[in-house]
Amino acid sequence: MPKLWNDTIDAHRREVRDAILDTTAALAAEHGLLSVTMSQIAEKTGIGRATLYKYFPDVESIVLAWHDRQVGNHLELLAQVRDQAGDSDKRLEAVLTAYAHIHQQRVRHHRHHDHGTELAAFLHRDEHIAGAQRHVQDLIRDLLTESAETGGLRDDVPPDELAAYCLHALNAASTAPSKAAVHRLVTVVLDGLRPPR
Repeated sequence: MPKLWNDTIDAHRREVRDAILDTTAALAAEHGLLSVTMSQIAEKTGIGRATLYKYFPDVESIVLAWHDRQVGNHLELLAQVRDQAGDSDKRLEAVLTAYAHIHQQRVRHHRHHDHGTELAAFLHRDEHIAGAQRHVQDLIRDLLTESAETGGLRDDVPPDELAAYCLHALNAASTAPSKAAVHRLVTVVLDGLRPPR
């Protein structure tokens, strides 16, 4: 089979998979995860049920795949933000700000939909997001280590503990009413990272 044909088939499969994920997430947010059926997903996506079952065995696996895609996009965004900023202090501030905005938007999205809390509870079980949280904590820890080496941050607390502090403190972005409030929160977190006077 020619490579062009393989690329076309792969692109089509990705498009169908993405359509399934997006449709399922929209249905779960609108009607509640427990009321979504494979038949509804197939109909709304515009594919047959047999085709849907070739991609996923059940609704839960679709929702988890959608969430994995979202998490992957967020991790990619954080890496891009890190790579585009200047020195280590700017990279740290940029990543903390981006993380806080992601957290704020995610929580707002769940609150905006009637069944968002049910969906959030299913998606944010400890075992499902532990790997992603570890990845973000490692990213922040590495930035903290860099900044501490240049003297910009405190070195009396291990970087892993400071990274955990940052993540927990920035979870408060979920209640931040504006971008300005998020920036104030990030400023407070950064102040807590500076060497004691």
